[in-house]
Amino acid sequence: MIPIGLRRALGLAGVSQGDRRRVLWVACGAHALHDGFTDTLYVLLPLWQAEFGLGYAAVGVLRSLYTAAMAGLQVPAATIARRIGSPLVLAAGTMLAAAGYLLAGASSGFIILAAALILGGIGSSTQHPIASSLVAQAYDTQGSRGPLATYNFAGDLGKMALPSATAALLLLMPWRSAVLALGMIGIATALAIAFLLSRAGPAGREATPLVDHAMDDRAARPRGGFVLLLAIGIIDGATRTGFLTFLPFLLQAKGASLPTVGMALTLVFAGGAAGKLVCGFLGARIGVLATVIATEGATALGIVMSLLLPLGAALAMLPALGIALNGTSSVLYGTVPELAPADKRQRAFGLFYTGTIGAGALSPAMYGLFGDLLGIPAAMLLIAAVVLVTLPLAWRLSARLKGMDVTIAARLS
Repeated sequence: MIPIGLRRALGLAGVSQGDRRRVLWVACGAHALHDGFTDTLYVLLPLWQAEFGLGYAAVGVLRSLYTAAMAGLQVPAATIARRIGSPLVLAAGTMLAAAGYLLAGASSGFIILAAALILGGIGSSTQHPIASSLVAQAYDTQGSRGPLATYNFAGDLGKMALPSATAALLLLMPWRSAVLALGMIGIATALAIAFLLSRAGPAGREATPLVDHAMDDRAARPRGGFVLLLAIGIIDGATRTGFLTFLPFLLQAKGASLPTVGMALTLVFAGGAAGKLVCGFLGARIGVLATVIATEGATALGIVMSLLLPLGAALAMLPALGIALNGTSSVLYGTVPELAPADKRQRAFGLFYTGTIGAGALSPAMYGLFGDLLGIPAAMLLIAAVVLVTLPLAWRLSARLKGMDVTIAARLS
């Protein structure tokens, strides 16, 4: 429990439960939209390839432009939010992401399409650091792990819902009309974010920078703890993207058809959505170390079993593997507020998301090179081995978190 003086310094005194819920639902909506926008590109890229006569390299460039803009601008977005306000930057970023889709719908060639995706990536860079920080701040006095797990779960719902809805729209209208419709949904969401956060009072604003009387809170945090957390997050992100990149090839080698591969990915994503929700609450109960050991250990075991099992058994295992594969991320996101003072939290979330998203962007190429040399099974075994590096890192992080709890208890006694 935070002392009342520190609560006033953080701007949390007088925050109602209704305001907290409003912030959580707004953050969940923003996360679902932005993650949905990001993964809808997988549906649209083949259409753009056919429309504009693009090669596979050009298609890869388009995807990389969006991801690079989104990953590289997380920290600047958090910095701007601290200066002019989180609601304004989050709403403006959502508006930019929507504008990117509108421009894509009106594009006439590769250059305009590339500019549209850069614009969309810039807009989406605002969502992760700002929305997660608002949730962490709003629930700071009640424990933010559960709400952050809910927030992360909403992103996976967006990843499943928006691409599916786009595919349905493409059966009814030309791709340009479908993309323009997505842009209009984004504009409506941006306006809703601005309106709802303005009504959330202190819960809808970033924390006021702490002054000297809050130095005890800053000093109590374990040195190097955030670096350990970021290292775990980078390995976890690289593992998730690397495995999903090569899973279709592994299944095809077992005799899976293209529809079967699509079903397999759906099974993994469904398990992943459940894992983000469940493991966030699990981490609050049993701690970071036990949860990371369970999820990352199960991930390594599941990857090895996916190599050894026949196709039917491998497919049956994929939902459970999805839970482990995605579950660690909720535990890690929920630990960021414990390792960053309130006035540095948005920047910490920005750094964390930059590292994890960047690792996810680079890992397929790195593991792919290894696969070209020794084959996909060897690449999968390497992925399984690397993820186990998180276990000693989690042990060290857990020890520092326990030391922080003892320090805080002594200072509050």
